[in-house]
Parts: sequence; structure tokens; C-alpha cells
Amino acid sequence: MLDILYAVLISGLLSVLEYLSEHVLTCLIPAFFIAGAIAAFIKKEAILKYFGPNVKKSVSYPIASVSGAILAVCSCTILPLFAGLYKKGSGIGPATAFLYSGPAINVLAIVYTANVLGYQLGLARAVAAIAMAFVIAFSMSYLFKSHDHENYKKNMNDVNAEITESERPAWIKLSFFGLLVGILIVGASGLGWAPKLAIVYVLTLFVAVILIYYYEKYDVTEWGYETWDLTIKIFPILIAGTFIVGVIAFFLPPETFRPYLGNNSLSSAFFGAVIGAILYMPTLLEVPIIGTTFGYSSGIMGDAPALSLLLAGPSLSLPNMIVLFRIMEFKQWLAYIVIVIVLSTLMGFTYGLIVG
Repeated sequence: MLDILYAVLISGLLSVLEYLSEHVLTCLIPAFFIAGAIAAFIKKEAILKYFGPNVKKSVSYPIASVSGAILAVCSCTILPLFAGLYKKGSGIGPATAFLYSGPAINVLAIVYTANVLGYQLGLARAVAAIAMAFVIAFSMSYLFKSHDHENYKKNMNDVNAEITESERPAWIKLSFFGLLVGILIVGASGLGWAPKLAIVYVLTLFVAVILIYYYEKYDVTEWGYETWDLTIKIFPILIAGTFIVGVIAFFLPPETFRPYLGNNSLSSAFFGAVIGAILYMPTLLEVPIIGTTFGYSSGIMGDAPALSLLLAGPSLSLPNMIVLFRIMEFKQWLAYIVIVIVLSTLMGFTYGLIVG
């Protein structure tokens, strides 16, 4: 009994250590700083102008999808960024489109999928993920119209109450956030540690110069406060959730599910979506997991569950869902998870019918 408990504990701890070594320094820390900067430096007017509930869907949804896609982050790294937008009064539709698109419409992952698992599956992933981002946005906006209306009124009142500060040049703001995003992208890239650290060091120096010459001490303090506030709210839950995933993996290793993923039936597609929603898969790792662990490359896994897992896996995970439970209202949280799983299932099943 003690041996089993010890093995379970080690499995959970190894999962946490792997997560910390692969993501905290290179992905999460830059993401938290970007989220803190959004909360501290971006005025509510800017959020409401592009992501607000009253903005035309033809404007807000494409921007939300594209802005999420260029980050190339995993399901957990996108959380502090989503929390920053959600906190600032973004419409629920654009915010959830951003939440889904960051991990799911990942250019690097889509190209990697095409190279390793086949161009047909890579193309299907790209088309289905983009379509899902829009459907998720429309669905969440329709389901939670009252929330958007109340949120908009509240934030407009806050905007009217804010003291107008001196405007910084637009290029300063763009450069500042561009540098922060650059740090995140470089940190998440496959570069070696030496060139990665060198590039991040140079970009950080530019950030420091901008802060020194164009921002006040109060601004920097506010940025630090917002970053810390998001970190203490989200990071401990991520660690706990990652530990739980490691424990689950001990009792139910992925190989256990191979017999249930071998065809293109609706049940196989649904099972693939559910597995993807539970497992934590760092960005790009979903490709070898599907190809090797679940046996897609060797013909053991069907096309339908493979695509369903690719669509649900990067955007959901057990740690991700635990954190979202604290950020969103319960009905919004449940609706988002259900919509992602259902759409992933239907997309995968449809793809299976086409290629099968």
C-alpha cells in the first residue's frame, strides 16, 4: 500500500517538475507580465473599442481569433491573458474566442501536425479550429447577452470615472507590448537556451528603456501589482491541477484507451474530445502523443478521434478548467467546456466521414 502511495506521489511530483521546467520560465512568467500590462496600461476604452460586447462581430471576432493565434501558447499560458481581458470588460464572445484560439489556432502546431501526422490532418485542424473559434464566440455571446450588457454598463461607468492621463505616443504602446509578446514567443520557441536567453535579454533591455523614459514610477508599480495579483490567483491552482493530472496518468495511462479510439465512430470522436479536455498537453506535445502514444501514425487510432483530440486538447486541460472555474461564472465555465467538447466531437466525426 505504501509502495503504491509512493508511486502515485512520485507520478504527481514528476508531472509538476516537468511542467515547471518546460513552461514557467519560458512561457508563464512572460504571459503573467503581459496580462499584468493589459490590466495596468490598457484603458477600458481600448478593450471596449475592439473586444466590447457592442462592437460589431465582424470586427471583434476576427481580431480576437488572430490575436490569440499569433501567441502560440498552451491552454494554461493563455489563462492569465484571458483573465486580463475578462477583467477589463471584454465581451464574453471575443474573450472566449481569444481563450480558444491562442492554443488551438497555433501556427507552429498546425505546421508541425501537417509534417508529422500528414498534411490532410494538419489542414483539417487549421480549418476546424478557425471555424470553432467563431462558433464559440457566437454561442457564448448569445447565451450570455445579459452578462455582456451588465458588464458593459459597469465598465463604461468606470471609464467615465477614470482620470484622464497624458496620452503616450501610439508607437510606444505598440513597441512595449510587441516586445513583451516577442519575449513570450522566443521563450516558447524551440531555440537552444543560449540564443533564447540572448534574445530575451536584448528584448528585456528595450522594455527597460521604454519604461525608464516613457512611463512613471506609479505605472511600473501598478504593472507589478497587477502581475502579482494574477500570479497568486492562478499559479497555485495550475500546480495543483498539474499534480492531479500526474496522479490520473498513474492509474489510467493513455495506452488504456487505445481500444476505444480505433475507428471513426461518433463515440470514438467524443472519447477523443473528452481525453483531450482532461489531459494536459504542452504546446506541440499533442502531436507525438497522438502519433505515438495513441497510435495514429501506426494506424491504431482513427482519424475522427485524432482530430477531436487535436481540437479539444490544446484549448482545454484539467488544470485549465480548474483555473477557469475561478475566473468565470459557473454557467459560463460549464457552457465553454461543453461547447468545446461538442464542437470538437462533431468536427472530428465529420472529418472521419470525409476521409473514411
